[in-house]
Amino acid sequence: MIRNVVIVGGGTAGWMTATHLNRAFGDSVTVTVVESARVPTIGVGEATFSTIRHFFAYLGVEEHDWMPECAGSYKLAIKFQNWREPGTSFYHPFERLPVAGGFDLADWWLHLDGKVAEFDRRCLVMPAICDAQRAPRRLDGELLTGTLEQGTQFPYAYHFDAALLARYLTRLGTARGVHHVLDDVTEIRQDERGWISHLVTGEHGKIHGDLFIDCTGFRGLLINKVLGEEFLSFEDVLPNNRAVALRVPRDLDKHGIDPYTTATAMDAGWIWTIPLFGRVGTGYVYSDRFCSPDEAEATLRAFAAPGMPELEANHIRMRIGRNRRSWVHNCVAIGLSSGFVEPLESTGIFFIQHGVEQLVNCFPDARWDQGLADAYNARVAGVMDGVREFLVLHYRAAARDDTPYWKAAKTRAVPYGLERRLAGWRSMLPDAASIQPQFHGFEPYSWRVMLIGLGAQPGAPLPALAHADPAQAMALLDSVPRRAGQLIEELPSCHAYLKQLNG
Repeated sequence: MIRNVVIVGGGTAGWMTATHLNRAFGDSVTVTVVESARVPTIGVGEATFSTIRHFFAYLGVEEHDWMPECAGSYKLAIKFQNWREPGTSFYHPFERLPVAGGFDLADWWLHLDGKVAEFDRRCLVMPAICDAQRAPRRLDGELLTGTLEQGTQFPYAYHFDAALLARYLTRLGTARGVHHVLDDVTEIRQDERGWISHLVTGEHGKIHGDLFIDCTGFRGLLINKVLGEEFLSFEDVLPNNRAVALRVPRDLDKHGIDPYTTATAMDAGWIWTIPLFGRVGTGYVYSDRFCSPDEAEATLRAFAAPGMPELEANHIRMRIGRNRRSWVHNCVAIGLSSGFVEPLESTGIFFIQHGVEQLVNCFPDARWDQGLADAYNARVAGVMDGVREFLVLHYRAAARDDTPYWKAAKTRAVPYGLERRLAGWRSMLPDAASIQPQFHGFEPYSWRVMLIGLGAQPGAPLPALAHADPAQAMALLDSVPRRAGQLIEELPSCHAYLKQLNG
């Protein structure tokens, strides 16, 4: 039996892993988190997938438990600004496209209209709700889905301060029995097979374990530095390798809270804007081949915090790619030590959640069945490779080409298979049969929304629709602004709802 799990590194990855494993196995497995007080957690603001609700539900905590503790807010979509050209925008929301006569509204829209600038607001309800800064719940807590199409995706995710979430999960985990060792790891010892036998710490001496989990971030202390696992870089297709971030105060009573993440294309990358309850987390993601750190910081300050030179900038060097294997011997890497792509579609927390869920599914016993490790590695690699391709689509399909950075995005290599898929999507929009086949968290509608919204290759109308009755589709298109207007009238502002939630 595997009785002792030792997690090296805290932060969001360490404590999400610890609390999930504790919930899964209870007292039958001892979970210990060893983290250094000298390694700070970056709390610049984190955006998530809608599947994050399953993590909190699994832990048995409600929004009113954790959101006020973590400056939490709602995310209904990502708004992409300036990706077609400066001054343009579109939304990628948590909302599946409605279907009429067996074809969704993206196909019908190409057949009946086809004006790229109007696609998201013609076919989807969420863009208008986002523009109006509405919350996804009524003041009594009822979810907005009653007015949306049946079978729609869960309509929101969250923004939160990652450092505050780590603190909340630390308190929750230790109260439920997770052991917390605040100390520096001075040495990692291996047995004659090369497996990790124990840690040596500065003040607590030796810490033994059966299974060790590496949550040491980009350092990959256990998986890369000790076990020597190969890291596969994605920089050939995703060259953004640096970021600079700011924490910007915001007057909520004056400006309200946008219920969406914003990704604004800039000359050498893009700027994220993540609204939290009380402030905004913002950062410039860029490639150092096209922009220096000083230039990036100056650009970010001018964009997000003019007249606030006192705000401290946090410069981050990102390791873009993944380990060849995230499970080696008795060590599993989760979080940044496993792999990372740039935060363009808010996948960092999703990778952590997916990693720990798959670890529970593949959890070993004393036999250390290699088949379980192989399954884990295949699933983790597949998710990251799929997200890599989805992100590359953003750059290749963006109509913008006005700077050296954006020109290079149109000629750079793409992952194997994407060029063929792009060619096919000129005749038929992406569907379940033509998108990246490995599970990676994004449904076909997301590929459709991005391909059309980015503007360089919006696709062609399907000839079959010339033979179909458009009445149902036209009725659906006509209903979108009506349903959006009804929700805007019924729903409170995001600021009002969160103010009530925060007491």
